[in-house]
Amino acid sequence: MRHSAKVTRTKRWKALRQEALRRDDYQCVQCGARACRLEVDHILPVRDRPDLSYELSNCQVLCSSCHARKTRLEIGFPDISPERRKWRDFLEDTPPCCKA
Repeated sequence: MRHSAKVTRTKRWKALRQEALRRDDYQCVQCGARACRLEVDHILPVRDRPDLSYELSNCQVLCSSCHARKTRLEIGFPDISPERRKWRDFLEDTPPCCKA
């Protein structure tokens, strides 16, 4: 189970999450994306700093792509190569009818 699961299942977290979304204007602070799934991320992970779990200053809004990249780096996996990122971005921008 994720270290943050005990935090993110609480009413207190849900209220804090809404505060972070409003503060960051419902967009990813890394890439500016809006029309996508947004995550409220702990800047310093809960596993390292549980005392900051409910601090708005330790939260940031990230799109799922930026959040996945940050998580990969935190757990020790390298970031994907620029060529793979370009291919992935191309596939994300391609309409579903053209992917088959």
